[in-house]
Amino acid sequence: MKQLSLLALLLVAGTGFSQVLDSVKYSISGQSFTAFYAKPVKITKKTKTVLIVHEWWGLNDYPKSRALQIAQEGNIGFCIDMYGTGKIAANPKDAQALATPFYKDSEFSYGRFMAGYNQALKIKGVDSSKIAAIGYCFGGAVVLNAAKKGAPVDAVVSFHGSLAGIPVDKDQLKAAVLVCNGAADSFVSEAEISEFKKQMTEAGADLKFINYADATHAFTNPHSTEVGKKFSMPISYNAAADQQSWMDFNKFLKTRVK
Repeated sequence: MKQLSLLALLLVAGTGFSQVLDSVKYSISGQSFTAFYAKPVKITKKTKTVLIVHEWWGLNDYPKSRALQIAQEGNIGFCIDMYGTGKIAANPKDAQALATPFYKDSEFSYGRFMAGYNQALKIKGVDSSKIAAIGYCFGGAVVLNAAKKGAPVDAVVSFHGSLAGIPVDKDQLKAAVLVCNGAADSFVSEAEISEFKKQMTEAGADLKFINYADATHAFTNPHSTEVGKKFSMPISYNAAADQQSWMDFNKFLKTRVK
């Protein structure tokens, strides 16, 4: 097993579950990328794979903790590296610089997503007919746009992600979509929500949209309150919304990925 972060090792040590943890290196146009995955030791025909796309900070400990949680629940969690090996932002300015090219170029974003998807297929136990993708903030926008481009996944889930992506094409969109949105998220406007729902409805999409009361941007990340205070950002953790959205995600996964 390759070297893992201290948080990952501590999480595993305290779970009491049996998981396999590892990282996988790959390259795109000469640039190095390192994905992280966690999976249960026992793989069955019911085991599903959940691709995870990180926040605009990069592939840090938070998405890895979600992969571990998914493995504890009996599925495979695979964290896609969108930025490249070791590229983690320490402040909003650097994060914005890393994320902006993806917001500007949907083909570029989709290419990075699919590169990760193809790496996940190489992991023993991954079944291409049982794959979902989830994303947080920046990652939410990535998975929604990937679905709109016809990514070969059964379902996508956006946790407090931007909705102002590329237009919906009913001939491309195949995945079921769950949006877990903070009702108090100042980064997602009512106009943005309305337009997103309108496009999805007109495309006949399988859409479930849930607003969580009093939840701001980044409401699922336990570190967001501290980060919000440090950088004067309107983000904070909401335990109730975090727990409920995870239950809603698992219910969605169970009914949409079979």
